[in-house]
Amino acid sequence: MVLETVWFLLWGLLWAIFFMTDGFDFGVGTLYPFLGRTETDKRVMINSLGPLWDGNEVWLITAGGVTFAAFPLVYAVMFSSLYSALMLILFALILRGVSFEFRGKVDSPGWRKIWDICIFVGSIVPAVLFGVAFGNIFKGVPIDGEGVYHGTLFTLLNTYGLLTGVLFLLLFLEHGALWLSIKTEGDLHDRAVSTANRVWPVLLVIAVIFLVMSKFSTSLYDNYLAHPALFLIILAMVLALLSTKIFLRKKAYFKAWFSSALTIVAATFYGVAGIYPSLFPSSINPNYSLTAHNASSSPLTLKIMLVVVLIFVPIVIAYQAWSYNLFKGKVTEKDLTY
Repeated sequence: MVLETVWFLLWGLLWAIFFMTDGFDFGVGTLYPFLGRTETDKRVMINSLGPLWDGNEVWLITAGGVTFAAFPLVYAVMFSSLYSALMLILFALILRGVSFEFRGKVDSPGWRKIWDICIFVGSIVPAVLFGVAFGNIFKGVPIDGEGVYHGTLFTLLNTYGLLTGVLFLLLFLEHGALWLSIKTEGDLHDRAVSTANRVWPVLLVIAVIFLVMSKFSTSLYDNYLAHPALFLIILAMVLALLSTKIFLRKKAYFKAWFSSALTIVAATFYGVAGIYPSLFPSSINPNYSLTAHNASSSPLTLKIMLVVVLIFVPIVIAYQAWSYNLFKGKVTEKDLTY
């Protein structure tokens, strides 16, 4: 029971870390055609992500791997139920990665324009669809007792799922704009700061609507009412979001970005804490839900994996911290290689 709960929390933590790290990549990619007015601007935006974006996606692989190893039944049902959405996300991520590499291979405006569009599509599609997927997990997915999904891709595009998709997109836009505020200078920096200031009030409104809608569209608050201490997660999310604006106003851009990161982590755990012990709730019948207790691997497997995680995850975190510190300076025109 304890091991299953520990792995449930680790599962949520790994997704939160992925959204926190790769979130600003999605945000920068979505803002790319709007803030990248010149070729230099576009190259600076790409280079601000260049040394880090692929490392950030390691957390996606880790989160997926943990789902497969710790909760294999959840992995099987989740990936079959959300197959269309997850394949679209996969293709978009591949498209984005290829775009970063291929864009500069041919010195042609037409060639670069094609890959510029791909960078945008490869960023906004995962940003929205990850939100839609998790919104449906929070709400409950129509699966029966055999784990068979009763619906289509359009079933996932319900009001609450789309609202969560918009929330994720806005969180990532704010995160990405703040990242550019840290990494750039001149007009591009000013436009990034202006964008962060414009996105924030919209994000605040959508976040409030999301919290209210969760009361009527999900059973997330059942756990919160049963364990009032969990409301501290919501409080942390609200304080982090407000701190983002305060630090932005003070021009403390790294602190604003860090507050944005905490907002994303708290928003993820808001849903994770609400659905516990379910990992994949059923909207047909709660008894059909896949939980940390009825869908986990054997205790021996969980123990071995826990040892592996305790050894290697700190190494990955240390390496990423070193990478972020190594490339912490601003990206300038002098850094661009022609």
